[in-house]
Amino acid sequence: MFYIDAYFLVLIIPALAFSLYAQYRVWSTYNQYSKERSASGLTAAQAARRLLDRAGLYDVKIEAVPGQLTDHYDPRTKTLRLSAPESRSVAAIGVAAHEAGHALQDAHGYAPLVVRNAVVPVASFGSMLAFPLFFLGLIAQMPPLIWAGILFFTGVVFFTLITLPVEFDASRRAVQVLQESGTIVERSELKAVQKVLNAAALTYVAAAAMAVLQLIRLLLIARSSQR
Repeated sequence: MFYIDAYFLVLIIPALAFSLYAQYRVWSTYNQYSKERSASGLTAAQAARRLLDRAGLYDVKIEAVPGQLTDHYDPRTKTLRLSAPESRSVAAIGVAAHEAGHALQDAHGYAPLVVRNAVVPVASFGSMLAFPLFFLGLIAQMPPLIWAGILFFTGVVFFTLITLPVEFDASRRAVQVLQESGTIVERSELKAVQKVLNAAALTYVAAAAMAVLQLIRLLLIARSSQR
């Protein structure tokens, strides 16, 4: 237990602090710019529809989804789900454009997105089995179970890492198409969108950092248990 507690304090506590900071940043930035109405007068759903239609993605549907910042694009059903479809704020339009960016990635066969979608089942399966196998192996002193848990968690780490280029590219596409389509024309609004998307991206960086440090922790514990 000494090694577990020591590694947890040194590696995981700082990662948790970073994750909390990232969550604070995204919520505070979104709330700040959710009060700023876009000069275009478009709702988030209308802006997303304009961007999708401009790219010829007429088959992509737009639906409302409960919650706040629960926006996502579902490649299986070609559906873009928005948590604030009727909002005319710069923040909501920026997030909607980001999700439209994922639809553009899907349509163009963006390689990191293809890989991420392929490893989703593996990552989900691995996240459920990794820790039970690892700690069962640790308690029973069975190295094969320990390393099986580490192997499963490696799949989770890979998923968080491949998510980074997917999310950064979606934000890049969002800013580009918002400008090219004339949906965002004022420089102040563009900066606001970038701040919202940068804050959201920080949460993915935090998740990746947490996963990598957790993997390092498991490897260190495994090595210590075999001494």
